[in-house]
Amino acid sequence: MLRGMALSIYHAEDLDAAARWYSDLVGTEPYYVTPYYVEFRLGDYQQELGIVRKAGATPAGVITYWHVDDIDASYKRLLALGASVHEEPREFGEGFVAGSVVDPFGNILGIMYNARYLEVVSRIPDFELPEIVPVVISEV
Repeated sequence: MLRGMALSIYHAEDLDAAARWYSDLVGTEPYYVTPYYVEFRLGDYQQELGIVRKAGATPAGVITYWHVDDIDASYKRLLALGASVHEEPREFGEGFVAGSVVDPFGNILGIMYNARYLEVVSRIPDFELPEIVPVVISEV
């Protein structure tokens, strides 16, 4: 269901200051800028880091959005598994639909249908993933 990390969102009351600070940190300007949101593409896979203007005293933190192929089915499955509504799925532009839930452990889990994620993935040559060998450490 979760194909890969699509976007991480940070919050800031002073969006302009946050955009300047992150530009200095990552060494590039945001490629997408609105009065309420800026976004950078970073790293080997052009993963997205977004900063949204924080509204008043609402809680803020990082929300990671994972790409899913079917946002409605994925959202319903998360709720069926015991998650609660954080933000119902809504469209943020053509090809971008996102929502979030609070998992049973108090974490915010974002899901997103992200056209840019699919565009980036389509350019990665096929390669064989290594076998994942489970590691269990029983002593605390």
